Amino acid sequence: MVDTHAGLYVHVPFCRAKCAYCTFSSVTAVGEVSAWVEAVLAEADRYRDRLGPFGTLYVGGGTPSLLGPAELRKLLGGLRARFSFAPGCEITLEANPEDVLWDMAALWRDEGIERISVGVQSFDDVFLKKLGRRHTARQALTALETLRRAGCANLSVDLMWALPGQTLDQWERTLEEVLSFEPEHLSCYELTVEEGTPLAGAVSRDSLPDEASACVFFRKTSQLLRRRGYIHYEISNYARSPVLVSRHNVKYWRHVPYLGLGPAAHSFDGQSRWANERSLKRYVAGMRQGVSVVRFREKLSAEQRRLERLFLGFRTGEGVSVDMVGATPEARDAARRAVRRGLLRLHDDRLVPTLKGWLIADRLPLLFP
Repeated sequence: MVDTHAGLYVHVPFCRAKCAYCTFSSVTAVGEVSAWVEAVLAEADRYRDRLGPFGTLYVGGGTPSLLGPAELRKLLGGLRARFSFAPGCEITLEANPEDVLWDMAALWRDEGIERISVGVQSFDDVFLKKLGRRHTARQALTALETLRRAGCANLSVDLMWALPGQTLDQWERTLEEVLSFEPEHLSCYELTVEEGTPLAGAVSRDSLPDEASACVFFRKTSQLLRRRGYIHYEISNYARSPVLVSRHNVKYWRHVPYLGLGPAAHSFDGQSRWANERSLKRYVAGMRQGVSVVRFREKLSAEQRRLERLFLGFRTGEGVSVDMVGATPEARDAARRAVRRGLLRLHDDRLVPTLKGWLIADRLPLLFP
């Protein structure tokens, strides 16, 4: 059954240190957590009765696992007091391995956070060091063991491939390592080296896989995980069953409304989208002063919404409806050509990307006039 309820996202901007590849909005001023909680709940007050009930709550970052017991309880209790949540609401919290201790895992469980997404990235200390991660391979393994012992029945693990100097054999060993924990969900991302990050200045381009090699990594990942029973439901995401997909992220890909709270958080109400101030200092100050912290707002035209649904839909295993690409003879001809080229397949009046099509997912919408 499709969850059509809106999603709620809370951005926790705090990190002990910024990873070498990261471009997300984050700060190391962990002493500001209490002020951030107050600001988020003040922002939540502004949206009472605007959206809801919410079908998902995603606490992301940054490093949400840095939140202490009192801060987490205040945040969750405050959100529950201000918003309504649908029965069976999926609650996800992102965690770094070094923060997964028994008492915290038990706290998350007792607070109703049934889905934990662990940013492992690699089980190889050499690669972890290159990425600027603070945890070790041993800590990553211990974290997954701890979550299982604490009763976490919906475990998601983030991994990265195409790391500097990484071989396909090393990547396959990483997958086998994580599969020993039988995670309900896996996110396998290709490393993107962004200009301006420490990683961009630390690695040479020739140490990264070329396009042909990256295609091999991608295909091998999909083939191996599908053989092990996982559904490849989005370019980078795999679930052990349809009910174990990331229901929150699916809302983004289906263009379902969502509300984002916190600095740099984005929101979408079905017609317009907006984004908050990125600076934690200015965000907190704005909430204290009672002024708007929205720094960007855009009302989407019908054509913009259609194009976004195409771009997002072609990232997923659901694809898009034939009608969405257009009813003109030119659009239908383009669809037939894409099917003949092996980029798309027709399934129940939907155009679904193949693995070959997913390799150029961002260009698929451009095939249709």
